[in-house]
Amino acid sequence: MIIVIRAHATREQIDEVLHEVEVLGYTPAPIHGANQTVVAAIGDERTHANLESLTALPQVQSVLRVQKRYKLVSRESHPGDTVVDVGGVRIGGGSFCMMAGPCSVESEEQLMATADAVKAAGATILRGGAYKPRTSPYEFQGLGREGLLLLAAARDRTGLKIITEVLSERDVEHVAGVADILQIGARNAQNFQLLIEAARSGKPILLKRGMSEKIEEWLLAAEYILAHGNPHVLLCERGIRTFETYTRNTLDLAAVAVAKSESHLPVIVDPSQGCGRADLVVALCCGAAAVGADGLIVEVHPNPAEAMSDGQQQVDFAAFRRLREAIAPFVAAAGKSLPSG
Repeated sequence: MIIVIRAHATREQIDEVLHEVEVLGYTPAPIHGANQTVVAAIGDERTHANLESLTALPQVQSVLRVQKRYKLVSRESHPGDTVVDVGGVRIGGGSFCMMAGPCSVESEEQLMATADAVKAAGATILRGGAYKPRTSPYEFQGLGREGLLLLAAARDRTGLKIITEVLSERDVEHVAGVADILQIGARNAQNFQLLIEAARSGKPILLKRGMSEKIEEWLLAAEYILAHGNPHVLLCERGIRTFETYTRNTLDLAAVAVAKSESHLPVIVDPSQGCGRADLVVALCCGAAAVGADGLIVEVHPNPAEAMSDGQQQVDFAAFRRLREAIAPFVAAAGKSLPSG
């Protein structure tokens, strides 16, 4: 870290800072200028004490980090792209993954029809919420364990891998017994005990960005999972809350490019939650592919007008087929390949 001392600080004040740096476990290296001194604190910022507390001293102007706090997810620790293998489905490293399915598992008929349709259009992973976090306690909360059984049956029928959300630490073992990928939703993006418990399952984890989460916070949440022994993490940009009201959320495609630059982990984009409007989904998918995303997770329903949750942002089967055709040139331009469909 770099400690910037205010101009014209006395020698005694500078010595006080040097002493505190040593107490906190670093080796101080002062650089004296004509009017101002800066101190390089030599040591590993990820394992030593946080020197930002030094700003409590009146002579300290600021404390600047040199190293990133996310050690394991950074490209400094792993320069190449990580590939997450989900039972033979490769995500990252040039393979563009299509995840698709309903927002909520509503019935056997709805789920099986959707599974058949998305597989025919090139999806390799079936999404579907068995447990649904809803803003209102009176809205449909999902079928729970019955929904998990239906997802397992859809996998048996189609061969698609399954991704579904886990909401609570107490449900991790049960959900992991069915799901091929555990999804951590935006509302739980910084539920650190859930992240740790999900990591211990050993299953691949799709970590959605919180609705008001900074990119650094998103990457640090992923760090929790890797730090607890699970390297199989997918980052997911799903839109953030802004002042804009034309869309439900603001899909932050810049965050996709930043995450790809900062981290070796695959990045998935959720355009459905990202904007909350089915008519914008195709355009946002094209944009996601163009900025380097490694895949999509799209909400698809047989009849969105009758959906029990978020029908306004789900596309129908015909639209999903068109979506795959539309993104193909953008995926190719980014140097990636789509699964056959």
